[in-house]
Amino acid sequence: MDFDISEEQELLQATVRQLAGNECPLTRVREIFDGDSGHDPELWKSLVEVGLGGTAIPEEFGGAGLELLDLALVAECLGSAAVPGPFLGHSLAGLAVLFAGSEEQKKSWLPRLAMGDALGTVAFAEEGSGWQPNEWTLRANGTLRGTKQHVPYGSLADLIVVGTADGGLVLVETAADGVQSEPVDGADRTRRLDHVSFDGASCEALPAGPQASGRVRDAGLILLSADAYGGAARSLEMAVEYAKTRQQFGVTIGHFQAIKHQLANMAIEVDPVRFLVWYAAHAFDHVPDESERTAALTKAHATSVFMQTARDSVEVHGGIGYTWECDVQILFKRAMFDRAFLGAPRVHRERAAVLGGW
Repeated sequence: MDFDISEEQELLQATVRQLAGNECPLTRVREIFDGDSGHDPELWKSLVEVGLGGTAIPEEFGGAGLELLDLALVAECLGSAAVPGPFLGHSLAGLAVLFAGSEEQKKSWLPRLAMGDALGTVAFAEEGSGWQPNEWTLRANGTLRGTKQHVPYGSLADLIVVGTADGGLVLVETAADGVQSEPVDGADRTRRLDHVSFDGASCEALPAGPQASGRVRDAGLILLSADAYGGAARSLEMAVEYAKTRQQFGVTIGHFQAIKHQLANMAIEVDPVRFLVWYAAHAFDHVPDESERTAALTKAHATSVFMQTARDSVEVHGGIGYTWECDVQILFKRAMFDRAFLGAPRVHRERAAVLGGW
């Protein structure tokens, strides 16, 4: 039995890596990071043109018709390069419409999302970090009132999938009256967030929202985990590169036993995360009985490893690692986002324990 990814999936990753390297090297990432919007329309256009806007959207709606594993492999590459932009929210919005929408809603929105003619996002979090479907309190009956926090690119999106009471999902067009966005000055400037308020805004329910909202959440946990693995692997790589070039006392710091051990420990923690993420993404489509718990465990572990690896990479870089000029800080802050978005590790460890019958 072959537990590796296929040649087609390797080609997909190679394509995304090449695109990220050509279109968004760290120098460009830093320009966007230091900018106001955390978004480069031309970069997003390039990603959409190679099909990343509709990776998991069926071919009949203009997408590539691939599985969540393929989407996670893309997220892994984007995380490794710290590529800025709305990929996460846009992907989840497409999945929400696919899983929960009526045929009419799918025909209306999925081709536009796949082709990049519309930008989608999701609005789940409420005050007090209420990320989970059973914690949502906003009620919708043709109109929507209330506030959602930490909405990825809420001010730029054309369509927001909003989580409502009882785990429902509704569609809100941001051009509608009664929708206002307020930017959040978060740490990770590669993925900007907004607080979005709804004051009688028109909304349209996704019919299967209560049944699909948990599945959309799980897809988000897996994509964050994939991004975290990519970022952790890159943080380790940057630490190793620095240890090979930085000199102290006439030798590179990689000669020192303490640095060697630290790098080895980082590698031991990071490498297995790849296969945990790949299995969680595979289980999402093929092992439904294990999918929810595996997604929770993967999110908790992968984002914790990324956070620790980013910290260790800063330490290896020494004094310069704590400065704005050092690129390590970009990945460190991306780790903070992955850890917090859709719930901190402790939340999902507790969920996994409950789901496991502990």
